[in-house]
Order: sequence, then structure tokens, then C-alpha cells
Amino acid sequence: MGEQELHQLISGCISKDRSSQKMLYKAFYGFSMGICLRYANNRDEAAEVMNQGFFKVFTRIETYDRNRPFKAWLGKIMMNVSIDYYRANLKMAYTDDLDKAEGISDGELADRKLNYDDLLKMVQKLPPAYRTVFNLFAIEGYTHEEIGELLNVSPGTSKSNLHKARQKLKQMILDADSESSSSGNYDNGMDYTPIVAIKKADVTGVGFNKNIRD
Repeated sequence: MGEQELHQLISGCISKDRSSQKMLYKAFYGFSMGICLRYANNRDEAAEVMNQGFFKVFTRIETYDRNRPFKAWLGKIMMNVSIDYYRANLKMAYTDDLDKAEGISDGELADRKLNYDDLLKMVQKLPPAYRTVFNLFAIEGYTHEEIGELLNVSPGTSKSNLHKARQKLKQMILDADSESSSSGNYDNGMDYTPIVAIKKADVTGVGFNKNIRD
């Protein structure tokens, strides 16, 4: 979608034009769903969160600064709505603080390869507290201090939950690697991506918009 067309749709949405709202929704459905899927337990839950996000988009679109990228503005709304959803609907059992969470070396995972759907399913299997911190730190690029402010926890708790999320993902990746190796799935012609080298170009439109951070 070109900039001129996008700005026309935004103007229509500001005027509460239903046709413009529908077109904007369709244009950014995949991008928004990709973000919400990372925080949700399943697709139905992600769709519910995403629709809440679009409601906020349409009610606040007059605040959008057209000098800034629209996707960045939209993505932040979807992320915030996802966080709000879990704070409101789930008791996130945060672990005790760890002043210094022990680092996990991902070097041994460098050769393990998973397609996007497999990776997403693993992230969705994480407990909500771990999944949220993992997304904010590893995908969105927030610091532990910033995550603490967003989730009303200490930086130490954020580090602890990230540490435990990585431990669980590491085990799931190793299990998947073992199963795939024994069944020969890596030779079936599918397009696999290294777990530690996912880039924006690899998953356009599905929400992994930054390299996964160590």
C-alpha cells in the first residue's frame, strides 16, 4: 500500500467512514494478528485481542502523527492491548526476583532449525508471564527496566522470567530437533529458519519484526 493511499484511508477513518475502516483492517490484519499471536494462547484468543486493538486504533486514530511510520504506531497499540489483556484476564504468576539471572548459552542451538509455525507454537506454550517477557525482550527489544515498568514488576523478576522462558524454549527446541532428526523432516523440502537468526525478511507480515536478542 502506497503512502498516499494509506493517508487517504487514515483520513477516512478519522471521519468514521466504515469503508475506510474495513480497508485498513484488511490491509493490516496479517501484521496485527502476527503480533497478537505471539502473546496469545491460540488463534481465537489472538483474534479477540486484535479486534480490541483495532477498536482502539479507530477511536484514537486522530492522534496518529503522520510524520511517523503507521506500522510502528499500530504495532505498539497491538502490543499494549495484548499486555493489558493478560493483566486483566490472567493471574501472571511471576517468579521471585533474581538480581542476576543466569545466562543461557544458545550456541548449541545455532544449528537447530524450525519453521515459523513451529517456533510460534513453542512460544505459545510458554506460561503467560514467561511468554510476555520473552516477547518484550527478545522480539520487541525492550530492556528489563522498561519491561518492569510495563508489567509492574521489578527488573530482577523480568530477568528471572526471561531466563526460565529460554530454558523451556531450549528444551522444546531440542525435543523438536530430536524428533525431526529421527523422522527425517529436515529433508522434506520445507523452508526452515535458524531459531537464533530470524529476521524481518523471513517472516514478513507475521509479527517477528526484529532479530531475536540473546
